[in-house]
Amino acid sequence: MSKILVAYFSASGVTREVAEKICKAVEGDLFEIVPETPYSKEDLDYTNKESRCSVEMNDLDCRPAVASKVEDMCCYDTVFVGFPVWWGREPSIVDTFLCGYDFSGKRIIPFCTSGTSGIGSTAERIRSLVGDGAKVDDGDRLDAKISDDWLCEWLGGLKL
Repeated sequence: MSKILVAYFSASGVTREVAEKICKAVEGDLFEIVPETPYSKEDLDYTNKESRCSVEMNDLDCRPAVASKVEDMCCYDTVFVGFPVWWGREPSIVDTFLCGYDFSGKRIIPFCTSGTSGIGSTAERIRSLVGDGAKVDDGDRLDAKISDDWLCEWLGGLKL
């Protein structure tokens, strides 16, 4: 049986809820991607071009520091990576997480939360960050109020 990690970044708590449901369903381990410097309400004001999230997302090479690391990443075969969609992609803090490990031989399954935006070309970007040694699924947008039945159907389709 493969060992599964569900890693997530959540700015408002929505992605956390979905990640916890996935983790319970797959009997995996949960890891929260926490910024070393927490985001304030002002930092998350995407309407302000000077806000921290706006500045980070306008710089594709930005890598905000993460507060902690997964100590035993080598023992996981499958890693779910969850995040809210910002500017049509994963937040820069998720890029920091992805660049911090060797994912060779691992399967990465991205999932995002959003009221309306899909996951877009995030899988392509993740592939470019982790390299050819990892298998990166296209991923999916999951609703904050995902039902247990729909979640089981989605997970079943992944053939874990």
